[in-house]
Amino acid sequence: MASVIFHEHITVSGEIIGEIRLNAEKKLNALTLKMIDLISAKLDAWQSKKSVVAIILDSEGEKAFCAGGDIIKLHEAMMRDEISSFPTDFFTREYQLDYQIHTYPKPIICWGSGFVMGGGMGLFAGASHRVVTQTTYLAMPEVSIGLYPDVGASYFLNKLPGNIGMFLGLTAAGINAKDAMALGMADYALDVSQRSQLLEQLLVTDWQANPHEAVNKLLSGLSEESKSVFEVLASPIISHQGLIEDLISNDSLDDMLSDLAAIETEEKWLIKAQKTVANGSPISLVLIKAQLERSVGLSLKEVFQQELEVSVQCTRHEELAEGVRALLIDKDKAPKWRYDSVAEVEDTYIADLLGSPWDKADHPLRYL
Repeated sequence: MASVIFHEHITVSGEIIGEIRLNAEKKLNALTLKMIDLISAKLDAWQSKKSVVAIILDSEGEKAFCAGGDIIKLHEAMMRDEISSFPTDFFTREYQLDYQIHTYPKPIICWGSGFVMGGGMGLFAGASHRVVTQTTYLAMPEVSIGLYPDVGASYFLNKLPGNIGMFLGLTAAGINAKDAMALGMADYALDVSQRSQLLEQLLVTDWQANPHEAVNKLLSGLSEESKSVFEVLASPIISHQGLIEDLISNDSLDDMLSDLAAIETEEKWLIKAQKTVANGSPISLVLIKAQLERSVGLSLKEVFQQELEVSVQCTRHEELAEGVRALLIDKDKAPKWRYDSVAEVEDTYIADLLGSPWDKADHPLRYL
């Protein structure tokens, strides 16, 4: 069975709508290296094919667009005695694909329904037309496995208002469609039932004008039809923006996390955030804050280059391997983290993670 399905839909006027469908439903469409390579090659081919006017990026199943990368394969590589080239290959090609989507000249409509997490956010965030539905759940949950929000998150989390990006990175808090729209993390909110209608209308659209404008007009119309669906949704992140600002305004990470833990609340999303931080990797928490702070003002290219350095360094330390083991291999959800608290995390350890494994001339993403 093909892990990615490609289809060319012919419009009534003879143009082509390309469709890229992730096809690993049982694994929540987690991205493998093979899937990454297939998607990148097809995007290259369609970019040079004049008759292709727009692309839909979606997935099989209703539960997840893409719940992340294939970190089980990553864990296998980390557990080998010798240093494997797989982590460098995987992250390099994943980030190249993410950058390719961010900079693609033709419209890419990403149908981000269900879980959109980790590597899925890398695909979704770069699309020119990001669509959410009432089942959308966006998140960067890396704090739970000893990693940090990558796939360009050092760029797009820093673009969010106030300190919300830092909060989302530290707590892995989920974002629904209403919050995603308010935060500018999505462009259109459509009812999940409009998926087939979207393709039908793309096939009868007039493509003689600017393709991006044509897609904007079509999606605007569909979103107008589904407004009532989203009016009833809660907006936990935006409605608690003041609380988030107060929490993250503290310079001390230790104090910040203590203040978060001390909040007495019945809000399920906030309780979940508290538990995630309490059980998350202290190294990840320190690394997340450091990585986001040092990425402010960097270009997208610079962010991906920097993230590749950090991600590869993380695979050479035991924290990530232990986090993946506890969550996805043994599934005991009892990771033995290197440090018991963020206060114990040594500056030299974080400096090592933030250091580049390569000279500038040898950087795998030097030609991005």
